[in-house]
Amino acid sequence: MNIRHLTFRLLQVYVAVVRAGSISEAARRLHLTQPTVSQQLRRLAETVGEPLLESRQGRLVTTEAGGELYRASREVLVRFDDVEDYLASLRGGERGRCSIALVNTAQYVLPRLLGPYSRAFPEVDLTLHIGNRRQVLTRFERQDDDLYVFSHPPSLAHARAGRFLRNPLVVVAPRDHPLAGCEQVAMSELLGERFLLREPGSATRMLFESWLQEQGLTLGPTLQMASNEAIRVGVASRMGLAVLSEHVLPPEHSDLVILPVAGLPIESHWQFIVRRDRRLPHAALGLLRFAAGHLSECVEQRFLSNELEELLAGLGSAPSAG
Repeated sequence: MNIRHLTFRLLQVYVAVVRAGSISEAARRLHLTQPTVSQQLRRLAETVGEPLLESRQGRLVTTEAGGELYRASREVLVRFDDVEDYLASLRGGERGRCSIALVNTAQYVLPRLLGPYSRAFPEVDLTLHIGNRRQVLTRFERQDDDLYVFSHPPSLAHARAGRFLRNPLVVVAPRDHPLAGCEQVAMSELLGERFLLREPGSATRMLFESWLQEQGLTLGPTLQMASNEAIRVGVASRMGLAVLSEHVLPPEHSDLVILPVAGLPIESHWQFIVRRDRRLPHAALGLLRFAAGHLSECVEQRFLSNELEELLAGLGSAPSAG
């Protein structure tokens, strides 16, 4: 048998004839003419080099060689039906892989979205890479991931952004701070206290310093710390005050208090960032669609859903990577 002459169409026609028991019925099911089906059967028999069908009591049945070919053909076609189903679910974002790089603070918020997403699409393999802003920007430049999460997106020509969640920044103090019970606090009253800050380049720090500059204010003593968790513990231990995302605070932060500073919170948003020059895999597109649908169910967040829809619409014409 010269396997190079076999085609899927020949196998499909053969399987249809065996199942139908006649050429005419197979032709009807395949929407082909009888001469076309007969010609395909002759080609297949010539390729195999053995008779494949014989007539018994007015019905076509397989010979011994034909029966073996039928079983093999059926297995091949069923396997490719499985492949077709797999590709359909892949295109629908129901399976596949998605790599996400996110800045440290985003680890407090993204699981709220990824939890329900993973339950809805358990066949999608998600990978998270968490780092500081500089590390995530480096991954972005190397095109290491599909999606990137920032609260202050990079100003890059090849970056496209879509907001998905508010990220209010507030001043946090130990629970027993003298100003904890005030209705409102002026930022100028706090400038003499030490502030615990993230590293230069941190989005929270950049937004806070920009806000201070707009107010014409300058901080006094500061202490740089490596993580939001360290800052949170430091504030609780009375090492100083801090500006943190509300999302960093646990639901019951008995050792901390948010000071009602005039002009705060500083409003920012968590944003999905994608590269304009990279075509996203179906799983990543599916995650963005899920996020947009998730947001549309909440009236307060509906405008953010529209932004993700616009981001998705813009990705429709993104060039293929490579």
